[in-house]
Amino acid sequence: MTKEAVLEALKGVKYPGFEKDIVSFGFVKTIEVNDSNVFVEIEIVSANPEVAQTVKSDAKAALDSIGASRVDITIKQPKPPVEKSNSQTGKNIAPHIKNFVMVSSGKGGVGKSTSTVNLALAMASQGKKVGLLDADIYGPNIPRMLGEVGSHPEIVGQKVKPIQTHGIEMMSMGSLMEEGQSLIWRGAMIMKAIEQLLKDILWSDLDVLFIDMPPGTGDAQLTLAQSVPVTVGICVTTPQQVALDDTERSLDMFKKLHIPIAGIVENMSGFICPESGKEYDIFGKGTTEPLAKKFDTCVLAQIPIEPAVREGGDAGKPVTFHAPDSQTAKRYVEAAKKLWEVIEKVNEEGGVSNEAIQPTTPPGVSACSMK
Repeated sequence: MTKEAVLEALKGVKYPGFEKDIVSFGFVKTIEVNDSNVFVEIEIVSANPEVAQTVKSDAKAALDSIGASRVDITIKQPKPPVEKSNSQTGKNIAPHIKNFVMVSSGKGGVGKSTSTVNLALAMASQGKKVGLLDADIYGPNIPRMLGEVGSHPEIVGQKVKPIQTHGIEMMSMGSLMEEGQSLIWRGAMIMKAIEQLLKDILWSDLDVLFIDMPPGTGDAQLTLAQSVPVTVGICVTTPQQVALDDTERSLDMFKKLHIPIAGIVENMSGFICPESGKEYDIFGKGTTEPLAKKFDTCVLAQIPIEPAVREGGDAGKPVTFHAPDSQTAKRYVEAAKKLWEVIEKVNEEGGVSNEAIQPTTPPGVSACSMK
């Protein structure tokens, strides 16, 4: 057994998808022979693990055929490419909008759209120019929550003007199709729709565009992250462990897409009795704190179950706008203030981390700030 014999045998190993062999490509980097024991190091250009496995198995078979008693093959390959957000790539199909806030959740039914609406209105009440994009294509609930069911936007040439409501600009797929109509779309159509809702809508020069995402971590989230430089991400959850499991996946998605995490909204965090005003922790409370620490972020707000929230959502009268003295509205207002502080710091320093809760923080709101 010689190096020359090993090299000759490896000339019979074709690189997957090509007629050329791995020796001719120059992929064989090291050959060591000790009696009938052979060690080979091969470096390929594909990050696909299936290609690596094919090369390894074919090379072993070739060396077995010439009488090698022991074969050790090491395959080196590049790491798979990391999906980058546009904060990394620089692409921006809506450059006139100053900041983009992605509001996400690991699962449906946790109050993501309710939180998005009320955070947007709370920030608008603080003098910011705010837009709200309902990117939850399959379940566009924002028009109902803002009392705009049946409202249709104005078409200007090939563009669409957003609907003006409650002091903000709003656009939703629910405003562009008949009420109750289902959308049975594949991923590619969802991705195209997200792009069009960003570039074909006549958004004004907004300070912030809140984007209400579909639940989960799929095509819509990736398309958004690759279309505009998302300033920060917010995750909405409930205190139950089953929701927190999915929330962790959403937070991990922000991390992988290089999106700074502004914080977590813990929704349905306690129940406020309308008769006594007493708060009961029927679903638990504060369970998101350990998860927030794990991702170096904070709990932006703990939003209780309050009948006025449900009534306002169904009637198109969001609590932050129509019941500003309610406990829930006050917590959203404080959360919006903290969110704006984080946005400013991200823009100044390009990174986000969060300090511990301060004793002066209003009840139900964690202090998110930059180190």
